[in-house]
Amino acid sequence: MADTAAALDLEELRAFVADVLDVEEEDVTDDADFVKELGVDSLMALEVMVVLEKKYSVKLKEQEMKEITCLRKVYDLLASKLEK
Repeated sequence: MADTAAALDLEELRAFVADVLDVEEEDVTDDADFVKELGVDSLMALEVMVVLEKKYSVKLKEQEMKEITCLRKVYDLLASKLEK
C-alpha cells in the first residue's frame, strides 16, 4: 500500500482542505491553526474529516480528529494511515 501513501500530495491536500473550508488556498499554510487562524468550528472539522475519509478510504477516530489542528498534522495522520 506504499503506492497509495506516495500518492498523498501535500499541495493537493492543501487545495482540497481549502475547498472544503471555503478559504483561500494560500491561507492554509502547513502550520496554520485551523481554529485560531482559519475559524474552523466543530461542524466544519467534522465535514473535513468525513470528506477525507471518503477521499482516501481511511477511518479516523474521534481522538485523532481532536489532534488535527493544522494541515501538517492532517498530512502526517493520512500518511500513517495509508502506509498500513
